Amino acid sequence: MEILAVKDLTFSYPRCGAPAVQDISFTLEKGEFAVLCGATGSGKSTLLRMLKRELTPLGEQSGHIFFRGNDISSLDERTSAARIGFVMQQPEQQIVTDKVWHELAFGLENLGVPRDEIARRSAEMASYFGIGEWYDKDVSELSGGQKQLLNLAAVLIMQPDILILDEPTAQLDPIAASDFITALRRLNRDMSLTMIMAEHRLEEVVPICDRLMIMENGRLTENGSPGQVISRLRGRPLLRGMPAAARLHTELESSGDCPLTVRDGRSYIEENYRCDTHSLPEESYTVPDSPALTFKDVFFRYDRYSRDVLKGLTLNVGKGEIFCILGGNGSGKTTALSSAAGLLKPYKGTIKVFGRKLKDYRNRSLYRECLALLPQDVQTTFLHNTVREELSECGADISSLPYDISHLLDKHPYDLSGGEQQLTALAKVLASKPKLLLLDEPTKGLDANTKSYMAEIIRRLKADGVTTVIVTHDVEFAAECADRCAMFFGGQIVSAGTPVDFFSRSSFYTTAVSRMTRGFFDGAVTVSQAAELCRINGKKEGSR
Repeated sequence: MEILAVKDLTFSYPRCGAPAVQDISFTLEKGEFAVLCGATGSGKSTLLRMLKRELTPLGEQSGHIFFRGNDISSLDERTSAARIGFVMQQPEQQIVTDKVWHELAFGLENLGVPRDEIARRSAEMASYFGIGEWYDKDVSELSGGQKQLLNLAAVLIMQPDILILDEPTAQLDPIAASDFITALRRLNRDMSLTMIMAEHRLEEVVPICDRLMIMENGRLTENGSPGQVISRLRGRPLLRGMPAAARLHTELESSGDCPLTVRDGRSYIEENYRCDTHSLPEESYTVPDSPALTFKDVFFRYDRYSRDVLKGLTLNVGKGEIFCILGGNGSGKTTALSSAAGLLKPYKGTIKVFGRKLKDYRNRSLYRECLALLPQDVQTTFLHNTVREELSECGADISSLPYDISHLLDKHPYDLSGGEQQLTALAKVLASKPKLLLLDEPTKGLDANTKSYMAEIIRRLKADGVTTVIVTHDVEFAAECADRCAMFFGGQIVSAGTPVDFFSRSSFYTTAVSRMTRGFFDGAVTVSQAAELCRINGKKEGSR
């Protein structure tokens, strides 16, 4: 049974030449799980917001959107609010109350649902999602993963017929993201809930979806089963974002259906390739002697009566290193970056930048061609009405960037997609010509191709002597570009090493390639490394 139908949909933002969404048509049947992907700025978020009437952006629109056979513009307010659910990328933008239990009940209260029905539905939803242990907590006490799970539960408690999700795992650590995706799979399988989800992290969602849809320059260019769509992406940049097993299969130019899961990828390697050479020659790495950033026994708490967020943090980043910090939501990673940038003041311990204590940098000299921070919420860096004004104010030269944002110059920063905002803010940060660059989730909202540009920027900066410290949940990005990776837990660095060493020893904070090849090959953490080992060993007789 058809739940959603989009017919000849076109949309243009005010004062923008090209449409953001152009001539899009598709349908969704009851119980289908569709994943929508595409490059940053391809129109995914715009399309999804148009499916939820209350979130439709201002602009010129043509075409039609039908929900259960009715144009969404004709739906009554109750049906539109309750039957079409929407989960945003940033959980803080959707949470409206201060208590977990009240957030669950809020939507039903506004629908005028009787109190005993609200209590029953809240208890049932809390039990289903395991929210009971933090049911009475303040929302401010929740981790990022818990907030996003609460958002999902608060939408589902209104019993929607379709669930729309706009990059819901963008700010979650790998374990929280996996838990969230598992919850979606349960909902789809257990309740036959129809879903359409925009996502850049495709490793876990592509294998479980029924349909893969791809947008390019505002148009829907691919729409079919995951295997069929991926087979048509050979040689196209969008392939970079697909599951590691599929990328390896394509890179090795194998025939037959491409594997999508880690398990199938493992079977594909074992069935088709020999294992005479277990590992690639390991390149030695020495931490530079000259320090760029040093923490020594640093303690920090946000107020006198709260717990310590940083607990004796000790860290040494050498000059010219690319140093990636991974860890769970709420472990203290962002607090550490803010402390390094002088935005927070620890009550104990020492932080040095290029051998000088932070307090010795006077009259804002720390920020003059020395240190720069790209915050997690990049919207806090925007002060003007157009991207052109933002870049002009700080003297940014877009021609020197390895990515093109010239088409964004006349747009308001808040009208950009999440990825476009990330690239604009990075351009502003680089304009200060820092020697120490601190990046908090720089790949959030970026497609795989733009991430590769981001890695290229960071490597070019390294060649120019710039030290980069990156807080990230993106293990694939860290494996590709870092000199060293570290695990942050409980306010401390608990382990650190080269990407091969770090990811080969980790079970959950590791890459799909590492999980796929472990025990067959040693030390392969990227698709290129796994492909090289496959070529060195050669195919088995009779392999495909």
